[in-house]
Amino acid sequence: MCGIAGAVGSLGPDLDKAVRAMNDAQEHRGPDDVGFWGSSATAEGRGCVLGHRRLSIVDLSPLGHQPMIDEETGVAISYNGEIYNFLSLREELEATGHRFVSQCDSEVLIKAWLEWGQACLSRFEGMFAFALWDPRVEAVFLARDRMGIKPVYYATSDGLTEGDGFFFASEVRALLSTGRIARRMDPVALGTYLRNGFIVGPNTIVEGIRQLPAGSVLRVEADGHVASLDRYWSLPGSAVGTEDETDAVATVRERLESAVAQRLISDVPLGIFLSGGVDSSAVAAMAQRVSDSPVKTFNISFDEARYDESSHAAAVARAIGSDHREIKLSEETFLSGLPGALGSLDQPTFDAVNTFFVSRSVREAGLTVALAGTGGDELFGGYRSFHDLPRARKIMKALRWVPQSWRKKGGDLLVNTFLGRGDGVPPQTRWGKIGDLISTDGSMRDLYQVSSGMFTNRFLDALSAPGGSHALVAGMPASRAAELGARIANAPDLHGVSELELTLFLGERLLRDTDMASMAVSLEVRVPFVDHRLIEAVAALPEARRFEPVGSKALLRELGTAGIDPKIFDRPKAGFELPIDVWCRGQLREQVGDTLSDPELCSQVGLDPESVSDLWRAFCEERPGIYWSRIWALYVLMWWSREYDVSL
Repeated sequence: MCGIAGAVGSLGPDLDKAVRAMNDAQEHRGPDDVGFWGSSATAEGRGCVLGHRRLSIVDLSPLGHQPMIDEETGVAISYNGEIYNFLSLREELEATGHRFVSQCDSEVLIKAWLEWGQACLSRFEGMFAFALWDPRVEAVFLARDRMGIKPVYYATSDGLTEGDGFFFASEVRALLSTGRIARRMDPVALGTYLRNGFIVGPNTIVEGIRQLPAGSVLRVEADGHVASLDRYWSLPGSAVGTEDETDAVATVRERLESAVAQRLISDVPLGIFLSGGVDSSAVAAMAQRVSDSPVKTFNISFDEARYDESSHAAAVARAIGSDHREIKLSEETFLSGLPGALGSLDQPTFDAVNTFFVSRSVREAGLTVALAGTGGDELFGGYRSFHDLPRARKIMKALRWVPQSWRKKGGDLLVNTFLGRGDGVPPQTRWGKIGDLISTDGSMRDLYQVSSGMFTNRFLDALSAPGGSHALVAGMPASRAAELGARIANAPDLHGVSELELTLFLGERLLRDTDMASMAVSLEVRVPFVDHRLIEAVAALPEARRFEPVGSKALLRELGTAGIDPKIFDRPKAGFELPIDVWCRGQLREQVGDTLSDPELCSQVGLDPESVSDLWRAFCEERPGIYWSRIWALYVLMWWSREYDVSL
C-alpha cells in the first residue's frame, strides 16, 4: 500500500519540484521507500514525471522499488494497491513469453498492460490506483479499482493558478502542496457535505480538484489534455445470474472464502479488526479456518458501557481460537490523540476518527496489514434502511394521488404540531424528517437521501449559505443523481437500497474514510466483502435468499459464522462508534464550542453563525434528536478549513 503522485506537461525543474512536493506530502502513506522518475521528452518537450511512496507488503526487496520501468518498452508505473490474483496472472503471462525479475504485483501489472492493454483491468482482482506512462502512445493512463477502495485525485490546467499541465496524487492535500491550486472551497462539494456528512464525488472540497470515479480509466495526452474517461465496470443489477438457488449460494460461499484467503497473503505481520458483530466475526472465522496458526484479532473497548462491545468480540475470539487483544481507548487517550486523528483527514468527514484510533492501535501492536468486515451490511441488508425505505415507499405510492404541494403542507403541519421548534432546534433525525419524506417523489433514491441526510430541509436551508446546495439534486451533483436514479429506477426495492448503500455510504464515505485513517499511520486495510467477484455472486441470488429475514444477514451467518454461538449476534445492531457525544459534553466542550462559536470561521465555510450556535446549544442541552454526528460534522468542516486555509 502506497502513495502515488505525478504530473504530465512541459518537462523541467518546475514540474519536478511540484511532484517532489506531492511525494513529500504523502510520506505517511509509504515510509519504507521513496521514488522519483521522469520520462524522455516528446518532440514538443513534454512528458511525464512520477513519484511514489512505498509501504512494503509483498516482496520487501529493492526489486519492488517504484516507479517501476519496463526496460524494453519504457512503460513506467506508479501504483498503489494489491492485485490478489497476481500469481495466476504471472503464470499466464510467463506462458506467453514475458519474463519477471521481482515477485511484485506491480511488475505483473506492467506486463499485463503490455499483453492486453487497457483490457487488463477486467482481469485484476483487488484494490488499486495507478498511473502508467506509455511512451508508445505518449500518454498517461490513470485507473482505479472497481469499487474505489483506493483513491486518486487530479487537477487539470483549468484548475491551476499558474502554468499548465495535469497533476495527480493519492490525496487532495498532496495536490495543494504544489502551490498551483487556489485554496478555494468547492460550493457544490460543500453542499453535498452538509447534506450527507461526507463529500459526494467527483467534486472534492477544493475547487479544481476532482476524484477519478471508481471502476474508471482516464487517458491524458503528453500535453496534459484529457483525451477520454471510460468506465470499465459497474455494480451488477439484481439476479443477473442464471444458476438455481443452490448453485448460486455455492458460488457465493466459494467467492467469500476465496476473498478472505486472498487477503491473507502478506510478507509482513497481519491481523483482523474484530468488533464482535456478524461482519467482522465472519471474516475472522473464515480467516482462522484457512490459517495454520491462530490469527491475530483486535478490538477497541471503552469505559462508557453503552459503547463497549469488547465482551462480544472476546466471545467470538474464544470460539474461533484467535490470538485476541483488547485495546482500551479512554477519554484521555482520545484527547491526546485527537490532533493526529484530525490531521489524518484528507477531506472533511464526520466519521473517520474512529478508524484512525483502531488503525493506530493495530499499527502500534506491530502489524502492517489488517482485514476488516466493511461492506457486509451493504451487501446482505444489515442496516435499518432495508427495513424502513421499502415501507416508506409503499406509503408514498399510496399518497401519489395527493399533489406534492399538499403533501408538503401536510408534512410541515405534522412536524410543527408534534415536533415544533419551540425555543430550540427540532429533531434532526429520521422521525424529524417525516415532512421531508412525504414531500419526495417517492423514488428510492430520494427517500434514501432524505432518510440518511444530516439535517431536515428546513434547518439545512437556515444553516447553509445559498450557492452550492442549489446546484444539487437529492444531495448530490446533478449528474451523479441522474445516473444513480436511472440505475435503480426499475430495481427491486431491497436491491435498490443495497446499491445506494454500496455507492454512497460505502463508496463515498466508508472506503474513503478507511483509506485516509489507515494510511495516516501506514497501515494497509483489506476489505474482503468489497471483492467485485463476491458482489457479482451476491447480486445473482434471489432477493429473498439474499436479504430475508431483513436485517438478520442470515445468509452471511450461515456461510461465515459456523461454529460460533448464534446468541452472540442476537442483540440490537450497533456500528463501531466512539463515545464522542459524551466527550463533546465533557473535556472537549470548550474546544468544540469555541470553534462552532466563531462567526468569521462559520462565514468562511458558508454557515449561518446563529444556526450553528442554536444547534450547539441544543446538543449541549441534550435535546431529543440532536445527535453528536451533526455537531461533529460542522466542527470537522470548520477545523479542516482553518487548518488548510481553504474557504469559500
